[in-house]
Amino acid sequence: MINLEAARKVIAAAEKKAAEIGQPMNIAVVDAGGNLVAHVRMDGAWIGSIDISINKAFTSRAFDIATKDLAQHSQSGGQFFGIHASNHGRIMIFAGGIPLKEGGKVVGAIGVSGGSGAQDHEVAEAGAAAIH
Repeated sequence: MINLEAARKVIAAAEKKAAEIGQPMNIAVVDAGGNLVAHVRMDGAWIGSIDISINKAFTSRAFDIATKDLAQHSQSGGQFFGIHASNHGRIMIFAGGIPLKEGGKVVGAIGVSGGSGAQDHEVAEAGAAAIH
């Protein structure tokens, strides 16, 4: 279960990685229902990335998939082409969202935004690893 304590643990691990790579990030954690549990905007992180991080977390939980993987399937001709327009525009189709799992079951998700796609995904992975 993702409660505030678990969300803080995930965020702390993600913040640590973001600091290591020198990229301030917005980091969001949602619960199993896709509801925001916690969000951090590191000093200097883009204001425009607040909603993006929250929506990446929502997307990962809504479809139980990393957003970078969803992106591959949502290109023209792909099985999920146009999915970004669903759910009132909340669906993010670029890297930085990862489902959070406990015992093989998805219990929430992390969303990270503020750097390149590779950086966002790397920071999200660090956060997700803290829950295991």
